[in-house]
Amino acid sequence: MKLDTLPVDLHLDRSRHAAPQVVEKLRELILSLALEPGTVLSRPELAEQFGLSQTPIRDALIQLRDEGLVDIFPQHTTVVSRIDVAAARQAHFLRRALELEIVHELAGRQDPALAARLNAHIATQEACLQAARYADFIVSDQAFHREMHEAAGVTALWELEQRYSGHVRRLRHLHLPEAGQAQRILRDHRRIVGALVSGNAAAAQTALREHLSGTLSHVDDICERYPQYVTRPAK
Repeated sequence: MKLDTLPVDLHLDRSRHAAPQVVEKLRELILSLALEPGTVLSRPELAEQFGLSQTPIRDALIQLRDEGLVDIFPQHTTVVSRIDVAAARQAHFLRRALELEIVHELAGRQDPALAARLNAHIATQEACLQAARYADFIVSDQAFHREMHEAAGVTALWELEQRYSGHVRRLRHLHLPEAGQAQRILRDHRRIVGALVSGNAAAAQTALREHLSGTLSHVDDICERYPQYVTRPAK
């Protein structure tokens, strides 16, 4: 497993602590599926590739384990975790509950400056879709939702959601290239912004609820296509 062959810059900012930067870079690779479920992460190899001792690598892997993104088997190995459908559903439940309240509050403000910022993210998503840059599309999708959290003054809740979102975000990476999925996301984003502009809180919540349910409503199909990546709850 050679990180220098993957789409990530291994250079670290020596003015910052090393472990959080390793977490950021490995998380990016895991969430984008550049590091697939089941990939072995060798602590000595990671230390060599990042130019670090094994201590910050160990600390980074422990944090990624706590986020559910890797499985650590003591005295044996560390591997990228499989996508846990049950954990994805719980993360979706949390995000939906929080964002329904956020759009309800934002609709009451009818803030044209916020609408302009959200529409700018939508324009970026359209450009990414036209170029088939799905990873960048997802980054812009995340930025759209973070923008709403920041506008509502609850950025810390965005960070909380992200700590539990690894499994559902990987499902979305698998689902996004499916025909019509990216277009549906753009349509939903436009509906959300339109409802915020008009001050229609109920419409904003309806659009958001439908938007967030998109991937999980297709989870059976995703699991059928990628059984090697996914762990499903026992029936």
